[in-house]
This record gives sequence, C-alpha cells and structure tokens, in this order.
Amino acid sequence: MLRAQLRARLVQAWPELAVTGEAENGEQAIALAAELKPDVAFLDIRMPVKDGLEVAAAIGNACHIVFVTAYDEYAVTAFEQGAVDYLLKPVTVDRMAKVVERLQQRLASPPLDLASVLMRLAARDGSGPLRWIRASLGASMRLIPVDEICYFHAEDKYTKVVTAAGEALIRKTIKELFEELDPEVFWQVHRGTIVNLRAIARVDRDYRDQPLIVLKERPEPLTVSRTFAHLFKAM
Repeated sequence: MLRAQLRARLVQAWPELAVTGEAENGEQAIALAAELKPDVAFLDIRMPVKDGLEVAAAIGNACHIVFVTAYDEYAVTAFEQGAVDYLLKPVTVDRMAKVVERLQQRLASPPLDLASVLMRLAARDGSGPLRWIRASLGASMRLIPVDEICYFHAEDKYTKVVTAAGEALIRKTIKELFEELDPEVFWQVHRGTIVNLRAIARVDRDYRDQPLIVLKERPEPLTVSRTFAHLFKAM
C-alpha cells in the first residue's frame, strides 16, 4: 500500500518519469537496480531482508537515491548534512513536489557519494545491536552489514572480518565487538573468535571430542575452545 501511494504521488508530480520496477524487499531492490540501471531509486529505510541503507551501500553511486522514512531526527539530520534527498512519511503531494524539483536539477550531475552519510547512520547511538561494520579493504573503506559476516577473528592489533566473499580488517577488539553484537546471533567460541550462528552449516567433533564448526560459505573450520564448548553440548 505504501509503495502504491509513493508511485501515485511520483506519477502525479513527474508525469514524464517511467517507473521501471518495484521491489518488495532489499534483496529485490539490489537485483532490480543491477538489471534496470535506473536514474533514480526511492528506498524505504525500513525494508525486509535488507534495509534501505544496506541497499544504498550495495548500489553505490550507480543512481540518484531518495530515502523514504518515518520521522527520525538522527537520520534526517544526517541526510540534511549530506545534502541527501529524502521523503518523510506520509508522502504528501507537497513533499513529493519538492523532492522532484531537486531531482530534476540534479539529474544533469553525477549521483552523490553517500558513503559518509551511511557511515554516520551506521555509527548512530548504541540503542540496539551493531548492524554495520566499517572495515578497511586495501586503501578504501567498506561498510559491511553484520548479517553478511561469517565470523570475526583476532589478529595482532586488528580483528579480521570474514564474509563469504572475502576478508577485511577493523580496529576493534573481540571483547568490544562481543559487547556490541546481538548475543542471539553472534556467539564467542574462542578467546579470539566470534561466529555468526546463521553462517554455521553444522558442528562436528574433532579427535579430542571438542566441537568443530563447519561454515556454509567458508572452507575453513572454526575451533571451539574448552571454555565455550558447553554452548554446543546439545549438538
């Protein structure tokens, strides 16, 4: 219903615009953006599977982005500081007209770089579990949704962030991460290792009868230390 209302307001404010696709969730939005290569994407921040911020990070600077959100003082402040286009719900005729006017002026220029805005939103107050990780990937910085992370592993002064696609480094200790992550999803299984339970394929036993974690999308097994073995007693 919200999507239909947004579309109706958009068609009314900008009749020449062609709406090429609609997505029911964040994963669909990413796939459609890659397939259709739109000039503009309207992303609701609260979407299933992947939220609007995750989609924006995945799309990058491929198109102009307008965030759609219920009033959130922190988010709106971040958008305004970054000169990012946004629509407040409920989407009214007047609000849509103002956004369309700005978009029409911006289409002649390249899309905004949203990295700094997304980082500010990712680092928002600690009112809930950590949702994003800012990690170094060579000379660049990448935002990684925690849902994509298979495990964290301590390495000297850094912590290695491991996803199905690769690895990156962050300057956070395992202890700091464990305090910020959702304890129902991430378990510490070793002094230097935290694993995403959703990334586990199965738990085997090694020659000492200690639990050995086999991951769905990584080849390396993860050792569970005796301190944390009790977590897997029923497995």
